[in-house]
Amino acid sequence: MALCGPRQRCNLGDMMRIEWPTIGLILLCYTLWLSVGFYLWPVLPVLALTIMALLGALHSSLVHECLHGHPTRHRLLNEALVALPLTWLHAYRRYKATHLAHHNDARLTDPMEDPESYYVARWEYQRMPRVLRGVLWVNNTLIGRMALGPWLAGFAFIASELRLVREDAQGVRLAWALHLPALVVVLALIMAMGIPLWLYLLAVCWPAMALISLRTFAEHQWHEAPGGRTIIVERSPLAWLFLHNNLHIVHHREPRAPWYELPRLYAERRAYWQDVNQGYVFPNYWALWRRYGVMPKEPVAHPALRFEPPVDAAE
Repeated sequence: MALCGPRQRCNLGDMMRIEWPTIGLILLCYTLWLSVGFYLWPVLPVLALTIMALLGALHSSLVHECLHGHPTRHRLLNEALVALPLTWLHAYRRYKATHLAHHNDARLTDPMEDPESYYVARWEYQRMPRVLRGVLWVNNTLIGRMALGPWLAGFAFIASELRLVREDAQGVRLAWALHLPALVVVLALIMAMGIPLWLYLLAVCWPAMALISLRTFAEHQWHEAPGGRTIIVERSPLAWLFLHNNLHIVHHREPRAPWYELPRLYAERRAYWQDVNQGYVFPNYWALWRRYGVMPKEPVAHPALRFEPPVDAAE
């Protein structure tokens, strides 16, 4: 079993290295979630659901951290540490496969090559019903992305996964076979807390993913230079919730750096990072909201790529 990346030289120090701040944050996240659900929910239900939504967003950020090879050099241990899906939907190994594919900066934003692109190929856009075009236009505003985005992305993800399961794509059935028992455990715990599942979905899963949508809304844009496709949001009280992925260009260029090192890496070379990303910089998320709260950030169709359908689609 490979403990380090395929291009890295491993030694005993690498294999034994543990990023304790991340371990502690994972333990804190699960401990608080259980405590709030069992002890706070019966007396202050609204506060309990609010805290659980924040913890759901934090858990999503921790999953992202673990799939990048943190907090240990043992990939199965990293997976096990965040195995219980507090927001239900994403099978860890499927998220890992699509997200690592997204980290190919040369293909970033390409609607056919980047699994996390919010652009649509122009030929697909031209074939869409007007209603769907309108929905995607709203989804390109920040308020639309936070309200509709979790549902649109969720349904699209499930539809894609069902197709891959039917096709018996490599690793997909195993990923879901590992995910579903963990999901059953989470659902059983929620029911034991006395929280209706429908309420947890609407009051915890949806707001948690809406918070993550705030971070991902403008993370990437089309730019001729790959570096100019990835954002920097310099300051935010939500940075801890996003594990400093608001400094997203630093993460894309240094994915092996743990979350708590990103602010230092950015501060030490601030001018360099802003040069790398061609000035795609916002001071905070409030500035992002003022600009794109109710106006679309960009066109739905990719402005420079995928004008013509591939041969099989054209047929």
